[in-house]
Parts: sequence; C-alpha cells; structure tokens
Amino acid sequence: MSDIEQADRKGRFSVVHRTVDGMRIVTVKGEIDHDVRELLSAALLSEDGAAPPSRIVVDLGDVTFMDSSGINVFVTAHQAVSGTQGWVRIAGAQKPVLHVLRLVGLDDLITCHPTLEQALNA
Repeated sequence: MSDIEQADRKGRFSVVHRTVDGMRIVTVKGEIDHDVRELLSAALLSEDGAAPPSRIVVDLGDVTFMDSSGINVFVTAHQAVSGTQGWVRIAGAQKPVLHVLRLVGLDDLITCHPTLEQALNA
C-alpha cells in the first residue's frame, strides 16, 4: 500500500492505492486540480517504475472538487490501459464531481458506479 499526501495541501488531498487480485484500487480524498495531477497520475499508473496495472478502480467518494486536470488524468489512464485490454472504473463520485464527469462525457468512456463494491464486482 502506498500513501501520498502533498505537504502544503495537508488535509486537502491524499491518495492511497493498493493492489487486490490484480486490480489497483485507488482511494482519493480532497480536491483534484492542477497542483495534484502528477500525484494522482502516479497513483493510477505507476509504482516505482513498474508496468502500469491493467485494471484500475478509483474511489472518488471523498473527493469534493475536480477540475479539468482530473479529467485529463483519467483520460490518460484510460488510454494507457486500453491497449492491454484493461479498464478504469470510477466509484462513489459525489454529485458535484459526477456532474463534471457527465458534463464532459467522461462517463461514456469510463464506467461510473455508485459504490466501490459495485465497481469491483462489475
């Protein structure tokens, strides 16, 4: 398991990831914006130079804000795993974040599920 918290944004952003049955499960808390895009991308796609996972579930249940930087990270992750017959799923997005995902059509590219359990079992 890996924890990443940006020091100057303590309490505003954190991301934890773990691997279970070959799936990377990424739990994000706080605000996703330009300042944290690289941290989020690293949690989704790479771990110490290892090959990116092919199946990623991202729990956004505790994300309160996301701008286009987050959208770009998710599109990049989707593109990275699509070539390996992999997928990215989003779980638990709150209404404001889900609105952004739907507004830009990301929910047509990446499946959004109401809960982490549903995303893991889809």
